[in-house]
Amino acid sequence: MRRLYLIEPVVGVYAFAMFMTYPLLQQYIYRRLWEQLTGAPYASNVNFSRCEDDNSNLSRQHEAVQREASLFFLYSELCFLFPSLIMSLLLVSLSDQCGRKVAIVVPLVGDVLFTLSYFLVSRYSLSLNILLGASFLTGLMGGPASLVGGCFAYLADICDNGEKTVRMALLDMLLGVLSGLASLCTGFFIRASGFTLPFLTATILHLINLAYALCLLRETVVAPPLNSTDSSRWRSPLQGLRAQFQGFYLLFAASSRRRNALLLLSLLAFAFYKVAKMGGLSVFLLYELNAPLCWTEVLVGYGSAISTAIYLSSFAGVYILSACLRDAFIVLLGLLSVAAGMVMAAFAKTTLFMFLGALFACVAFVEMLSVGASLTVFSSIYASTVSWFSGFSFLLAAGLTLIPMILIGTVLCLRLDVYSEAEALTAENDNETPGEMLQMPSWDAS
Repeated sequence: MRRLYLIEPVVGVYAFAMFMTYPLLQQYIYRRLWEQLTGAPYASNVNFSRCEDDNSNLSRQHEAVQREASLFFLYSELCFLFPSLIMSLLLVSLSDQCGRKVAIVVPLVGDVLFTLSYFLVSRYSLSLNILLGASFLTGLMGGPASLVGGCFAYLADICDNGEKTVRMALLDMLLGVLSGLASLCTGFFIRASGFTLPFLTATILHLINLAYALCLLRETVVAPPLNSTDSSRWRSPLQGLRAQFQGFYLLFAASSRRRNALLLLSLLAFAFYKVAKMGGLSVFLLYELNAPLCWTEVLVGYGSAISTAIYLSSFAGVYILSACLRDAFIVLLGLLSVAAGMVMAAFAKTTLFMFLGALFACVAFVEMLSVGASLTVFSSIYASTVSWFSGFSFLLAAGLTLIPMILIGTVLCLRLDVYSEAEALTAENDNETPGEMLQMPSWDAS
């Protein structure tokens, strides 16, 4: 059987299955908790009449379900986060020695087990605690960070510089298009067949993806024989992990103070941005299901599709703005759009206004550590504030975007983003340190 150097099908199928699963599992957990706490079936076709009811007891039930759902998502994320942080580093490091498919196949096995667990719990009405175990097991398999990292590393192995840029852009396009399409289909799928069949469909898609990766995808890294005496070609996962941390340390040790300051401010700005953005987005669905919106599963699908599809237009915006603005100013505009979207969502009382908030708030994708931290923090905050102001999480997210704005403004004011070749040569001559010639990416678009 002829094997292929095509990683795009893996990313495409994974994006569709994953972004179909995420809003699916949130709504399933919400409905299960509704039935447990209220003792009444969840009827989505009467959402709006139920929201218009002024019954104080019903309002308290809404708040109780919202609180328990957000706490369940918090526990689930914690069960996934800690093992995935370690395993993703180990798997990506191991893929340098044993082949990229290690970082691709293992997470796919975890996704199969994860969606299969939801299928079984939905089909047989099993305890929701099983799903916490499924999250932990998926984290042990590496999770999305390992798979996406492995896929991009696979491209880096087989492409030269020009082709690499095009194919990585294609992967980003696949993520944007198929995630939006999957989110849009989820609502109609739930309405037509409930939850069991969609979970089964996601499981089958992951199985097909796993079969492709195992049987048709060609490996790019040739692993040394087990009895090889060439120690330079073989490192254990722990040795590879140690080498990564050593490289991170040398990145700072071999750079000037000016570049270290730029790097630290950039990393802090990025981390605060991710926490603010993904923390706010993590409670969007709960907010949409609550009064006064009380969206149905179809409207939730539309909202999720808008949130992911807007990512495509960001490419055009960056391309156009980069012709007349420096990178730092483009970043500031993006942060302003995120803050505006969160503020709009906090006070949204109508469907149209909520759609506009989602449109502004969603500009880019996620990083594992920032996503985990933001989901953990904002889920607990939402549970604590839902009874008095459910939009508080969005105002907090909007406020947090001020921190990366200030950090980027500091970079601009101190002109840390302007680092000329002449300055680099002067620093090298003064310090006689070869590492001073390491060049950091500039924020200057020119």
